[in-house]
Amino acid sequence: MRVGIIGTGAIAGMHAQAYKNIGYQVTACTDRTAERGQRFAETWGAEFVDTPEKLACREDVDYLDVCTFPGYRLPAVELAAQHGKHVLVQKPMAVNLKTAACMINAARQGAIQLGVVSQHRFDDSILFLKRALTAGRLGQILEADAYVKWWRSNEYYARPVKGSWAGEGGGALINQAIHQVDLLLHLIGPVDEVFGYWKLGAMHKIESEDMVSAVLRYASGATGVIQAATAWRPGYAERIEIHGARGSAIVTGDQLTTWDVEDDHGESAPLAQAAKSGASNPLAIALTPFERQFRDFGEACKAGGAPASSGDEGYRALEVVRAIYMSCAEGQKIRLPLPYV
Repeated sequence: MRVGIIGTGAIAGMHAQAYKNIGYQVTACTDRTAERGQRFAETWGAEFVDTPEKLACREDVDYLDVCTFPGYRLPAVELAAQHGKHVLVQKPMAVNLKTAACMINAARQGAIQLGVVSQHRFDDSILFLKRALTAGRLGQILEADAYVKWWRSNEYYARPVKGSWAGEGGGALINQAIHQVDLLLHLIGPVDEVFGYWKLGAMHKIESEDMVSAVLRYASGATGVIQAATAWRPGYAERIEIHGARGSAIVTGDQLTTWDVEDDHGESAPLAQAAKSGASNPLAIALTPFERQFRDFGEACKAGGAPASSGDEGYRALEVVRAIYMSCAEGQKIRLPLPYV
């Protein structure tokens, strides 16, 4: 597959390395800052072009990888659809549900694939848990929680767009913990009610939350908790904890660190301790899950069928985030699904 990258910041470099590892070619790139884009092109053997429009119409690009801030999402998908290019966007897929819905519709009308980067679905721990839960090895699920107790420095938030409602859609929940929101939905199923509290700018000069806690009720009847922060020094590896009638499983960082299940049989649990986590460094994460997701997306582009992390999946994670934000702002329980807000 031949990829054109829009936005050449730090995460784009990780994407480019993952593409190289799996034999995909980054043929071209673009960035609003020409100097940065040109450096990226030289590093990865790509050609720099000065606009997304020029990138989208190239014959040597099979899909666009959008590594920008979430404010630039719908125009990228509309551009891709216009030129018949598939498109993969960074999380979150948008800052609001109306934009996300428009993206899904534009991709559908243009008969292109729309994917959302959610590489942790492809961690060995999550792949195992998905199989185990499908097989009922934990029994009825009673509780499923996510804890993202991270730290980000003042320098991280130095740019005005960081932690802004308009530019990023919010703070720790939508930016950092949306991965864990997606994993809870992927593993446990839909959420039908939330209630949350937040602290806006508790430790950083930002307008959105750097601390938030929420209680969830899943459609299955299970309950759960999400805690997300970028205000807790020095930053601790994120955790997902799942408790069922027959036992419990805990994922720490990207590794399955606990598997305590009564009378368990079947595939051995891949227990490990040396986890990768972005707890204090956004780029201290493994490349292998990216490689797996990019292969999955490439196969969907070639064969038809939805990618594992589609626009619809990205929408569902964003919907839970927006519901928690609405609850925090209004001080009341919020039921899902939400209107486009």
